[in-house]
Amino acid sequence: MNWEKLKPPEPDDPMCCCECDIDPCGCCCDCEDLDEAFNRWLKDRPSKSGCQSPVLAALIDRLEISMVPALVLLPLLLRLAALHYLLGIITLTALPGLVLWYYYATHRKKRRTLFFLTLALYSLFYMYYLFITEILPRGDVSQLQLCTATLGMILTISFLIHTKRGPGFVTASLHEAQSRGQDANKDSTHLNGSIQSAASSSGNTADLQTTKEAPTAKWNKCPVCKIMRPPRAGHCRTCGSCVQRLDHHCIWINSCVGQANHRSFLLTLCVFVLTSLYGISLVLCSLCPRQYLLTALLYCPGVYSQSSTALCFTCAWYSSIVTAGLLYLLVVQVLNISFNVTEREALLALRNKTGQSRLWGLVIDPGVYSRGFCQNWVEFLTMADASVSVRSSLTDLV
Repeated sequence: MNWEKLKPPEPDDPMCCCECDIDPCGCCCDCEDLDEAFNRWLKDRPSKSGCQSPVLAALIDRLEISMVPALVLLPLLLRLAALHYLLGIITLTALPGLVLWYYYATHRKKRRTLFFLTLALYSLFYMYYLFITEILPRGDVSQLQLCTATLGMILTISFLIHTKRGPGFVTASLHEAQSRGQDANKDSTHLNGSIQSAASSSGNTADLQTTKEAPTAKWNKCPVCKIMRPPRAGHCRTCGSCVQRLDHHCIWINSCVGQANHRSFLLTLCVFVLTSLYGISLVLCSLCPRQYLLTALLYCPGVYSQSSTALCFTCAWYSSIVTAGLLYLLVVQVLNISFNVTEREALLALRNKTGQSRLWGLVIDPGVYSRGFCQNWVEFLTMADASVSVRSSLTDLV
């Protein structure tokens, strides 16, 4: 295996804005290839490679034209699965494999991709479109239920946009600000030395030691970024940058999950799972009013008699599969927060064999930062967002 292909880029290597988060527009690029293409087009010069439209080719490569088949194949596969229940079983079983195969076939050289984010958003809007056009005209859904489902979808998109604002990238200025803060703390500690000595004599030595240890935690130097980073920060090979309190890189949102967006990521998962379960229940109650929800998902007589009802039933199964996967991710996230451990720390502890397996292997607890269930959740809910850096503030929403 060629390990050089898996090695992240060094910070001194030339990097185009297409490969990082600096580009605020998301569709414009200031790289040399696109600038040269525009110059040839404006000066009416022939392309060196013989391409008749270099500008269009560069823009197509930037906008990832490979996302288009996902927008076309998903409705076709769902309609194919709605023809017969055997076709539905085969298609829905093979769909995850097809998605992974298509991803590896078209995005081997890309560090980041909009493929999964586009697929997720398109699936969400397509399910809502079918709900409005096929289920709502049947008259089984009240206005309150429609408003509830719509509100859940709006909240999901809103929390997703807030999550995409940035995970909190580590910059050199962050360490400088931390150093200035420590110098200020030393000055205040020197001025208030008499107060601290009086407190220590009164039996509060342990509390003072805990207070001193928190701000003086050791920073380490990233071997790739060559910058000092705070404790629990990690380097993301996909984004090519260090993230404060890095949890993991989520391909479905095309971004990292870190200190600045972990809470909004958790809210996005919660709202999406609840909205999806509620929408699936409305669809099944409309298609199979005489069946219970669980039995209706497995057996709904007469649902394949019409193409519209068969398509809605197939989409309910598709949504159930997606919701089950995200529900598992939500459970893992809640358990990790309860033990005050990130996904990255759990993987490192599992690799180094320094953690303990809890709850049937759902959680790997390194036993370093956990301070009890309540304190762990208080720390998660009250932790300050990462300081806004130049890179995170200009992160595009895709």
